[in-house]
Amino acid sequence: MSETVIRTDDGTFAMINVFEVEPEKQTELAEVLSEGAEKFIRHRPGCISVNILTSLDGKRLVYYAQWETKRAIKETMNDPDVQLYRDRAAALAKPDPHAYTVFAVHHPEG
Repeated sequence: MSETVIRTDDGTFAMINVFEVEPEKQTELAEVLSEGAEKFIRHRPGCISVNILTSLDGKRLVYYAQWETKRAIKETMNDPDVQLYRDRAAALAKPDPHAYTVFAVHHPEG
């Protein structure tokens, strides 16, 4: 997997899934998603990177995956192995997935 780099106009796509989760289930959800990413997602054609972020209050988890194409996202989501992990995650928390492109990036001067 490549390093996660966020920039405009590079032709990549992001699949961002924000999960609402009970704080006592956040770690389990992160482990399920991480296992699925390690076993299947990162090996799929078009995958650039997978990032799993956990909120400090334990109530949310953000799954941020970068892809080369929208088609790669769709084909991956149709993979039965990937669907198994998607279903396990949905049993632990409420998902809200969407595909994105980068509109703007701002960095400090220096």
